[in-house]
Amino acid sequence: MRKSIAEPGTFQRRRSTAAIARSAALSLCAGIMPPDSAPFVFRALVFLFFLSACVFFWFVLYRSADYSIYFPLPVPRAGSFSSSFNNNYRHATFARILPSEAANSAPENEELKLERVLKDAAMEDRTVILTTLNEAWAASDSVIDLFLESFRIGDHTRRFLNHLVIIALDRKAFARCLLLHPHCFTLVTEGVDFSGEAYFMTTDYLKMMWRRIDFLRVVLEMGYNFIFSDADIMWFRDPFPHFLPNADFQIACDHFLGNPYNVNNIPNGGFNYVKSNNRSIEFYKFWYSSRETYPGLHDQDVLNIIKFDPFIMNIGLEMRFLDTAYFGGLCEPSKDLNLVSTMHANCCVGLESKLHDLRIMLQDWKEYMSMPPSLKRSSQATWRVPQSCNIDALLSIKLFNSKANYIQTA
Repeated sequence: MRKSIAEPGTFQRRRSTAAIARSAALSLCAGIMPPDSAPFVFRALVFLFFLSACVFFWFVLYRSADYSIYFPLPVPRAGSFSSSFNNNYRHATFARILPSEAANSAPENEELKLERVLKDAAMEDRTVILTTLNEAWAASDSVIDLFLESFRIGDHTRRFLNHLVIIALDRKAFARCLLLHPHCFTLVTEGVDFSGEAYFMTTDYLKMMWRRIDFLRVVLEMGYNFIFSDADIMWFRDPFPHFLPNADFQIACDHFLGNPYNVNNIPNGGFNYVKSNNRSIEFYKFWYSSRETYPGLHDQDVLNIIKFDPFIMNIGLEMRFLDTAYFGGLCEPSKDLNLVSTMHANCCVGLESKLHDLRIMLQDWKEYMSMPPSLKRSSQATWRVPQSCNIDALLSIKLFNSKANYIQTA
């Protein structure tokens, strides 16, 4: 008898919570509520509420993970940085282009840092002036000092320093930038040392040039227009009056043939003005990807090839070439100091040779600026450079006859 009484009791204690819930629900539906069943009903309701919450949570999580399959994220539009900040493609891009210095720092933090620097330096139309700097050019009394001096002694060019962002390619360059200038950003490439002098066409030189192209594409995707200027370009006057209003991409030349629309002009990637839009972004993607099509060539040589590609016309990119009368260089110096906006120490190999001729260039400008206005206008003053830079040994102008071949002259 004890056994028969104990077994039902044991069985009742071992009943599952689910069974209790079902029993309670049936009792409720039938209108039956025994006095001693209230604790079980309460437990059943709590269990059902908890189960429902779990099911709802996992449903929401599943839909969030699967959302992009049914509703693909839009491609970010130029000029709309905030709306595209969470785009997965952008985050992956920044993880590659802007690797964090700290292992536990998210790529988004690097994007935010860059956005803050660009925003602080930008003009009203979201235009910034960019240059890159490594340790060799950042040393005291080296290229960066001459570059900044040119803005200070130029004709109403000091104000452009407020819009200049220096992109440091190594930590020592970044530390020097912080001593010299308010707008600095570090772009350190893991496993690559850009600190030393990168000699023309060496492996490090090519990596540096292509890294620059990819980074500039990122700036365009963030909605910023830019003037990119090598640090060995001296700024003497405001360049904006000489930019063509309807062009997407404008670039200086080693050799200018007299017509800004002529694709046979020989461009120099050290100075360009680019507007942020879908056309320019697609162009920079195409330019960067073309390094694999033409391995061993630097960005400028590849540009000289792809400027004939039908892709440029298909995307509607308006490309223009800048007159060396205003944007000169040692390859083809501007002849009239009354017109010149910038002068580039191009066609020059070796840091010491470059520094020697840049110092003479700045001295020539100071002497010109010290003249009375009437004498300036009538002056035939010109440059005393090149001197140490041996142009005859370096200058190799590529005159393209077609998309497929070109004649090289010395």
